[in-house]
Amino acid sequence: MAAVGDAQEAAGGGAESPGRRRRTSLLDGGEDFEMLNDEEEEDDDDDGDLPPLEDTAAGKKAAVRKEGEDGTGSEQSPAAEDSSEGEEWLDVLGNGQLRKKVLAAGRGPDSRPRKGQTVRVRLKASLQDGSLVQEEPSLDFTLGDGDVIQALDLAVQLMELEEKALIYSDAKYAYGTLGNESDPAAPPAAALSLEVQLLEASDAPDLELLPPREKIALADRKRARGNACYQRGDYVFAVNSYGIALQITESGSGVGITAQEEEELLDVKVKCLNNMAAAQLKLEHHEAALRSCVSVLAHQPDNIKALFRKGKVLALQGEYAEAIRILKRALKLEPTNKEYHSGISKPIAQNRLSPGTRVTLHKLFLHYLCEGGSEVPCVNKLGPRYCINWKWLFGATAVAIGGVALSVVIAARN
Repeated sequence: MAAVGDAQEAAGGGAESPGRRRRTSLLDGGEDFEMLNDEEEEDDDDDGDLPPLEDTAAGKKAAVRKEGEDGTGSEQSPAAEDSSEGEEWLDVLGNGQLRKKVLAAGRGPDSRPRKGQTVRVRLKASLQDGSLVQEEPSLDFTLGDGDVIQALDLAVQLMELEEKALIYSDAKYAYGTLGNESDPAAPPAAALSLEVQLLEASDAPDLELLPPREKIALADRKRARGNACYQRGDYVFAVNSYGIALQITESGSGVGITAQEEEELLDVKVKCLNNMAAAQLKLEHHEAALRSCVSVLAHQPDNIKALFRKGKVLALQGEYAEAIRILKRALKLEPTNKEYHSGISKPIAQNRLSPGTRVTLHKLFLHYLCEGGSEVPCVNKLGPRYCINWKWLFGATAVAIGGVALSVVIAARN
């Protein structure tokens, strides 16, 4: 389970180390995609006010659902239940949910690929009823990078060159309880049977020597993989893929790279950092998310998504004054965005504060927005209006209340 360990380590590690491995100036290019669109419950884990990730296809919101009591998420395959053939199947993880059977022997144990190598396989993936899910005569991926489903990534490490194997995977190591809507399409909680033949295994290219154009393409593929994982709710693996993409963008000496290529690399890097922050927020890794946002702002100080997420993290950490300052800055850049206006409200409501403290914080937030006659539009049900001085508002309210009280007294005397 090396891939799982690496992904979990990356999820909490942020994105600050220079040699590490899913929209606003460079990010704003009409490439934004919609937030995952299921109904959100108002609970302590509500992250619905986050901005969308950087360019990925719109899809259902990835909310990790509970698996069944047996933890498999799907029925056992006939192969897993057949005790008469038990000796032919290798139980890869020891839990019966990922099994491998050799159909044609390979060149021997010494020919097995190593983690980090680029492999090429022939793949045919089917549901348990025989329905075809995916067929690839030649599929390339980096072993251990999470470029493919876990079942394939783990099982191929145990295959010999030219070996042909049948792999049974529970949904947990395939497309999970949510399935996959994009290509290849897989229904929710679907176990898969994979026919795999290992065709080639070679060392991955040296990133330092990789031409800039190839480096950009490779980093963008890793970022896209991170986006796909995010959409399915696999936030740990999303962070892993974004981290690998960052490592690619930060590699090399910069010799022979044009200004346009350098800008494209920075574009991919900033997108990965922004998306990594979103995934880290989902995982409640607040310090790591804050570091990712700071890294974005070091390159693009006015990046609206990084500012909003930084304000969100600070509010979750109880740093309300600093959070309000950051959110105010975001509002000045994009004053009509209701998501940013509500960004402070949910963190305040979700923290266990007294009603009086909550009211004070909300008033403080509104005071900051309307401070100094600012022309930042206020959010209200009547539409955009310029902010009203709160002293005048409270004064008018006091006068109105006093007038009503005086009328009552006069009426009583009469």
